[in-house]
Amino acid sequence: MQGILTPIIFLTFAVSWWVMQSPERKEKWLLRPYMVIHHGEWYRILSHALIHADMTHLLLNLFVLWQFGGTVERTVQNNQFQGVLSIPSDWIFPVIYFGGVLAASIPSLLKHQNNPGYASLGASGAVSAVLMAFILLYPTNKLLLFFVIPMPAFVAGILFFAYERYMNKKGGTGIAHDAHLYGALWGAGCVLLLDSSTLSRLISACQILF
Repeated sequence: MQGILTPIIFLTFAVSWWVMQSPERKEKWLLRPYMVIHHGEWYRILSHALIHADMTHLLLNLFVLWQFGGTVERTVQNNQFQGVLSIPSDWIFPVIYFGGVLAASIPSLLKHQNNPGYASLGASGAVSAVLMAFILLYPTNKLLLFFVIPMPAFVAGILFFAYERYMNKKGGTGIAHDAHLYGALWGAGCVLLLDSSTLSRLISACQILF
């Protein structure tokens, strides 16, 4: 299998732009848990990750995906990991990304299945999965928090979880922070189960910092 990151980026951009031209189109692609559970519209679990609220939302997600996704995809394709799970190398990135889409949908499906008015959209859960996979694969790499503050990747990962958990508890932001959390947990879980050296990498990263 050839790399799928570039097709994902182009497809997401094209579909998002197309849907932005018509509220009626967007409505059909949204994740509406009520419609999924009570009307069997299961396609919405995947389709909502292809559409975005506006161009800023879209470009931010695609930028993060492009920045970290290429490294993750090349790494998992070029390494023979030894872990609890064994997946062909060409399938690891699709499992991380599309599994992130599914995992990020879980909290909405559970909490809002009887709420006809609730809807969500965007690839943030899948992007969070890819970002967290990068952090666990390269915990000592420098990341720029808010594109300004440099710090080791694993520290940024800790802050990510702390921030998303806090904002999820706070509520009222109009952002599905629980989707970000579930997506990130999926990405982290994939790397932990596929690569038995992950924990030792994290321990070494902590020792370097402290």
